[in-house]
Amino acid sequence: MTEAKRLRMDPGPLIGTHNGHFHADEALAVNLLRMLPTYNPSALVRTRDPALLSTCHTVVDVGGEYHPAQNRYDHHQRTFTTTFPSRPTRLSSAGLVYMHFGKPIIALQTGLDEGSEEVDILWRKVYEDFIEALDAHDNGISVYDPSETKDLQKRFHDGGIGLGSLVGDLNANFEDPSPAKTPEEAQEAENARFLQASSLMGSCFLRKLQYYHQAWLPARTLVHQTYDARKEYDAKGRVMLFSRGCPWKDHLYTIEAEKPDEEKVLYVLYPESEHEGAKWRVQAVSVSKDSFESRKPLPNNWRGMRDDQLSEVSGIEGCIFAHASGFIGGNKTREGALEMAKKAMDL
Repeated sequence: MTEAKRLRMDPGPLIGTHNGHFHADEALAVNLLRMLPTYNPSALVRTRDPALLSTCHTVVDVGGEYHPAQNRYDHHQRTFTTTFPSRPTRLSSAGLVYMHFGKPIIALQTGLDEGSEEVDILWRKVYEDFIEALDAHDNGISVYDPSETKDLQKRFHDGGIGLGSLVGDLNANFEDPSPAKTPEEAQEAENARFLQASSLMGSCFLRKLQYYHQAWLPARTLVHQTYDARKEYDAKGRVMLFSRGCPWKDHLYTIEAEKPDEEKVLYVLYPESEHEGAKWRVQAVSVSKDSFESRKPLPNNWRGMRDDQLSEVSGIEGCIFAHASGFIGGNKTREGALEMAKKAMDL
């Protein structure tokens, strides 16, 4: 029995994608579809044969067609220019499937109402912080405009492990010994590797969604409240003090972008844990979300010092440490951390 015939006997609408070398975008696209009840269970056929693809209920990343009404989601045709709402990056198969099916997937995974504001916020956030990079990578779009970076030189090699490289590594290497004796067996082995890649991408997607739903989204309200109360600790509003730790960075930069005339926050204070007697951190806010440069690092003569030595130099009791770069420090008490922030602003 051939692979195509076997797949067609399986239950559920048939999903089609291309065979051969696979990438992160179609690996995720297939997994996203299978999160929906319509496609679970659902068989998969990997082929470039138009006749076989025509038998599929849904086709992603192959076929040269983008017709949502016909469940065709390819992005390789020259006329394709579709982007996610309010985003500039041309979509790949991952972005296409997510744009059309992301909201019901999010609703199913979180228990939220599909039409709620929360689902819309999560839908946009997951795209911008996770899927858009996959779209850009598959379409050969650099994170920076090449004309603006042509004269820049890297200080070190930054080609570390990413999702694209992990999926790429699951493809067969050109010198790998092949145990397959027939073309059909070779295709079965390739399909098995693709399913590993698809599972990997789906797991990463769900982990990201869980974080944004259970941590990032609830923190949004807390950050707004803390931002509104910041002038209780500094007349200019340069210090934010949280009653507990939370993911604050994204939300702070969003708030500040909406209020450009307000003084920028320099330091954020929070306890290391929610236990009584927890130590406190004072963290310098970076100039932007992706920057390592602080708006105002802790004073130079504090950096790298610890405990009594730091307390003596700073004149503040209970100091624990100041990082060598000045981006963060610690104190035994809330009051001590607040004093560190206030003194640092004046130095």
